Amino acid sequence: MTVTAHRGEIFTLKDDPALGPDAIVHHLDGLLIIEDGRITDCGDFSALSPQLATDQHVTHHENGLIVPGFVDAHVHFPQMGMIASPGRQLMEWLRDYTFPAELDFADPDHCQAAAPLFLDALLAHGTTSALVFGTVHSQSVEALFEAALALDMRLIAGKVLMDRDAPAGLLESAADGYAASKKLIERWHHVGRLGYAVTPRFAPTCSDESLASAGRLLAEHRDILMQTHLAENLSECAHVAALFPDARDYLDVYARHGLLGDRSVFAHGIHLDDDAIKRLAEARSAVAFCPTSNLFLGSGLMRYEAMRKAGVPLGLGTDIGAGTSLSLLDTMAEAYKVAHLGGVVIGAYEAFYHATLGGARALHIDQAVGSLQPGREADFLVLDYAATPIMAQRMARAQSLEERLFILMMLGDDRAVRHVYLAGNPAPRLYARALS
Repeated sequence: MTVTAHRGEIFTLKDDPALGPDAIVHHLDGLLIIEDGRITDCGDFSALSPQLATDQHVTHHENGLIVPGFVDAHVHFPQMGMIASPGRQLMEWLRDYTFPAELDFADPDHCQAAAPLFLDALLAHGTTSALVFGTVHSQSVEALFEAALALDMRLIAGKVLMDRDAPAGLLESAADGYAASKKLIERWHHVGRLGYAVTPRFAPTCSDESLASAGRLLAEHRDILMQTHLAENLSECAHVAALFPDARDYLDVYARHGLLGDRSVFAHGIHLDDDAIKRLAEARSAVAFCPTSNLFLGSGLMRYEAMRKAGVPLGLGTDIGAGTSLSLLDTMAEAYKVAHLGGVVIGAYEAFYHATLGGARALHIDQAVGSLQPGREADFLVLDYAATPIMAQRMARAQSLEERLFILMMLGDDRAVRHVYLAGNPAPRLYARALS
């Protein structure tokens, strides 16, 4: 039995803060106790420290904040190398930048080299769990799972399914996509802390047969997820309407193939009317809110307030490489701005909820991660209140925890991530060392 203990200011959530202050857990001088990778207790240092052995080492994190590890609800592994590719909206951007980058993943050696760099960059930015797109190539997901397993990282991923409207090297038949996905599920799902997500790229690149094969996989494996894109761009929406003239709307394209349900995570969901949002809520399908990507590609502003009022589960997605940062602190800041333009203010507690417990709920991993409650896996961060001179100066004037959280999300990035722990163990920081 291995016991570790961490002392410092602690913030976590045990429910959606919109439900009231009882959802918020804050210990100004707190203690987190971990046994064999799981949290056994979290509370005030004065109350919990007497239960520690007299020779127990306690790691003290001063002038920082212990929080749950961040959960990225939508990110593309093969697109990290083409982040900041300028000058296009979605469909042209895919053609000119994304598809050429993804063709490189036909090479297994390329996949093996890229996977650890991608995961290391996630960790350096404080992301300890993620829902990830691979490419159409099985080896892209194999390499990603191998690297995540070596880190003991909680990760959900899937190979892309698409059989039209892309370069030949990124296409496969519906039957071949189904068979390859099934092999990956059987080999990797529930190995270590890994999970699988059926991954039709989106309706424009998937025939009815391809979408039906994704629905079949989802029906056959009751505890996997489904991830895809939905209503991101107006020209994309018009294209889907032309491709599927019998469908009620974009969402119905997925629904009629068995892809609308409580294990579905749809990225973006910008151009949806009230009825579509209502159907998402009724199905308990989640939406990954990707504000940096939506702004970068000029796609539009997600209807945040309408989603929240309807009860749609929301997580935050960096959506690299259309997104402009792997930092969920950055992503919280942009989500705040997008919602503000829509007439609603996202409070700091609410923003952190979407990046932690809310994101974990969207991915059905909230019983394992997303909160620092006893029984959860000990994935957590120490955020640095004085990571930059301007942050330190601003923090000196902060009057409350909520204000300090707001400063972290508006001014913070990977520099604010002082320490990262996976299942109670320090995560390697190759990315950070490479920058130093």
